[in-house]
Amino acid sequence: MVRFGLLGCGRIAKRHSELLGGGNIAGASLVAVCDTVQSRADAIAQKVGAAAHYEMGEFLARRDIDAVAVLTPSGSHAAHSIACARAGKHVVVEKPMALRLQDADDMIRACDDAGVKLFVIKQNRFNVPVIKVREALDAGRFGKLVLGTVRVRWCRDQAYYDQDAWRGTWAQDGGVLANQASHHIDMLEWFFGDVVSVHARGATALAKIETEDTAVATLKFRNGALGIIEATTAVRPADLEGSFSVLGERGTVEVGGFAMNEIRHWRFVDEQPSDKEVIEKFSVNPPNVYGFGHQAYYQHVVECLAHRGAALVDGLEGRKSLELISALYESIETGQEVPLRFQPRRSRLGVAS
Repeated sequence: MVRFGLLGCGRIAKRHSELLGGGNIAGASLVAVCDTVQSRADAIAQKVGAAAHYEMGEFLARRDIDAVAVLTPSGSHAAHSIACARAGKHVVVEKPMALRLQDADDMIRACDDAGVKLFVIKQNRFNVPVIKVREALDAGRFGKLVLGTVRVRWCRDQAYYDQDAWRGTWAQDGGVLANQASHHIDMLEWFFGDVVSVHARGATALAKIETEDTAVATLKFRNGALGIIEATTAVRPADLEGSFSVLGERGTVEVGGFAMNEIRHWRFVDEQPSDKEVIEKFSVNPPNVYGFGHQAYYQHVVECLAHRGAALVDGLEGRKSLELISALYESIETGQEVPLRFQPRRSRLGVAS
């Protein structure tokens, strides 16, 4: 049994606590939660029957916690993850793993030094439709990859950003690219491989925040394919879609829905008998943007810890998508195309204003 603790009891903690504290993950239990806001910690603790803490040192001193899910604001992920590692706890950290590349490197080093595992949450990789598309990619059914696109068209009104002072800030959150679209950006890189360069534009269209709520970008991949990112939280009055498309010389697939959970299009030059059943079997749209991938993700974490297996998204893999996001912000600030092997100079992500 892997015994978990939750560090941070904000919006996303509800999903994590329901899974870990509700008996939904075989081989896992939730023993304690921690938040500096006492009412938040108490609310989750009482609901799942876990202990509540309001100070991190006391929380990490518990010997009955094997792994900690770090669910605090993104700008605090590095410090909190490093503290967990030094306390001998395995670390499961929400996206993005950090806001600065140096912080990501420090997290990886701290976990290596402590002999604990670092998992970065990318639950959409475990969505059933996404797994099906990945199987087609690995089988070579797309042939030469041509174009990959992601569209994040979600609604985050001013009330959302006003929930917490850190939301929409450079130092603690980042904008739509670092927060809401980070899973989709990761999906592009996971399917299409290394990115050579990016060119991006951003705007703060509707929300009164420091960061962007709308962005577009083009990407050039090492394999010659191109990519497009369209991301906004300025859709009104409600979420529209979170989609991902793969276009190749021998096939085209689009995964849509709110959280890349619904196969909308599935066509290949070389048809297989099973293709007719794919849309029916692998088309499932979740009730919210979190989707269903968290459960499969946590099961993967438990199996890795129990059998000393390799994580699908470890610290190095999480750093790759952070480097891509950092390059997008560098391009927004400079107005220039930015190569991926670069040192951030103008990007404001993770920097206090």
